Amino acid sequence: MIKYRITPLSISEHLFAVSMVVSAGDRHTVTLSLPSWIPGSYMIRDFAKNLIGLNCANKEVIVTQLDKQTWRVQQSRGLPLGDIQLDYQVFAFDLSVRAAYINDEYAFFNGTSVFLKVVEFEHTEHHVCVDKSHLKSWEKLANAIEIITSMPCVDNSNTTAQTRHFLCSDYLTMVDHPVVIGQFTRASFELDGVTFHAVFTGNHKLNLARICKDLQPICKHHISLFSEIPVSEYWFITLLCKNGFGGLEHTASTILQYAYDALPKPNENDGMEEGYRDFLSLCSHELFHTWHVKRNKPDVYLSPDLSQEVYSPQLWIYEGFTSLYDDLTLARTGLITPEEYCKIVGQNITRLLRNPGRHKQSIEESSFNAWTKFYKQDANSVNHIVSYYLKGGIAALAIDIKIRQLSQQQYNLDHVMQAIWNQFGSKNIGTPDEVIKTICQDTLGLDLSAFIDLTSKTTQDLPLSELLQTIGLSMHLRSRTGNDDKGGIESSGESTRDFGALLNDQTIGCKVTQILDGRAASLAGLQLNDHIIALNGLEVNAKSLMRELNTMDVGTEAQIHILRDGRLLCLSLPVIEAEKDTCYLSINDQSMFAKWLGIA
Repeated sequence: MIKYRITPLSISEHLFAVSMVVSAGDRHTVTLSLPSWIPGSYMIRDFAKNLIGLNCANKEVIVTQLDKQTWRVQQSRGLPLGDIQLDYQVFAFDLSVRAAYINDEYAFFNGTSVFLKVVEFEHTEHHVCVDKSHLKSWEKLANAIEIITSMPCVDNSNTTAQTRHFLCSDYLTMVDHPVVIGQFTRASFELDGVTFHAVFTGNHKLNLARICKDLQPICKHHISLFSEIPVSEYWFITLLCKNGFGGLEHTASTILQYAYDALPKPNENDGMEEGYRDFLSLCSHELFHTWHVKRNKPDVYLSPDLSQEVYSPQLWIYEGFTSLYDDLTLARTGLITPEEYCKIVGQNITRLLRNPGRHKQSIEESSFNAWTKFYKQDANSVNHIVSYYLKGGIAALAIDIKIRQLSQQQYNLDHVMQAIWNQFGSKNIGTPDEVIKTICQDTLGLDLSAFIDLTSKTTQDLPLSELLQTIGLSMHLRSRTGNDDKGGIESSGESTRDFGALLNDQTIGCKVTQILDGRAASLAGLQLNDHIIALNGLEVNAKSLMRELNTMDVGTEAQIHILRDGRLLCLSLPVIEAEKDTCYLSINDQSMFAKWLGIA
């Protein structure tokens, strides 16, 4: 057994103290390592950079670092190690869902950031003691400070105890249960024999009753879809902040990051503001991963090597399909109207249409290269990559409609999800790369190979307009009205001329923050960070630039004055027709669309 004790040591220095006891027995050497990445977030993060002062209490034991994240432990006289204690600290100031963070409200950690793995014993039992007693500045709140986690507890369920003890079957299981220590606003509800907890950091005034009421149909939908839920207790844990957004799935919980002002206050019982809708969608997304990512998963992720990249072309199946179901569930359960759902889909299609990289990278390639491209984006990424979340969700929508067409409405994507769960996830079997094709062929009796290849292996645009017609929707394209136009709705005041760049207003003029490949700004030779001062001799900002450009005839040129690295330049901007890169949907057959949503 490997034993850990972890405690928040310092708020001001953002430090956890970790002590671990290794029962090495007759072994003369053991190897320690800290993960480089956390499952669900496919980027090397080098968590070991935050580890401080690893040492052994027994001075006869030598600890030697082998590389950035690996250490060898051995007895100086060549004797068996027996039981050894190792101590270290972890710097915790990453305000995200992926690592560890300490401030005056709470202390949070993922196990991948704080718990060294003993390579030779990673498959043995791991015992964790979480201790809140060292933080002197929290003494006045001692009785209110809780230790919250989904990790299996072995001593008591009293979350306010000074210490809580947990036991996991192996290292990978242990690090899949994040822990938060602090004062919380929280509530619970029961559904189908499962206890769901909604936990929010801090002492913020929230309408917990409404949040729990709105979460229940989402949970019910997902459980009904898969016909079971593989946990008896589930935790929605939200790290509240002024501005932030994120979520990371775990075996029996999710860690969310969200803006507290976007959540309903105690007297707010009606309406569905966009910020709150997006929170419910995020909860829907991460809960869906309880089946589809944490159990259904590519075969290479059954026992992943957390020290290096683990590649798979299947991420579009997991994040993309989940991205379809997160908002679709809100519509199916009546939390949003069919019209509101159409607006969301229109905005998603708009984002894809404004992504020139969709013609240079398939979603299988996007999945495989997530480590270096999707998770390490820069201002030019829009021109050469595509999101396996975004296009993957739209591809899932297209595949669902195609299944319905070929099966004369007998089957849909729900049947595919159920088959993946029954044949793979529930049996702890990893999925092969062609799993969707195989299930369509062998389980549903449908040959979708060519269409699935089109959606996942090529960079061709999907026939969305034709497909959407078959579920009662019409797809419309228009030009954007300005930088803030996200699409999804019909609008007047569209730009008639193309610019093809995003701008950020400055005290004088505006700065170029993104340039789209092949559009007017690119043809003019504009570059990232160029500071636009004037168009045709007139000082402009982002809005007035487009207003002036819209007055010009196609085929002429505008003179644009910029500052680039301290140099004043004049460029010729070709005046061309605006791209119709903005989508909105309309419902032309209410009955047909309601039937597709499953609310008829």
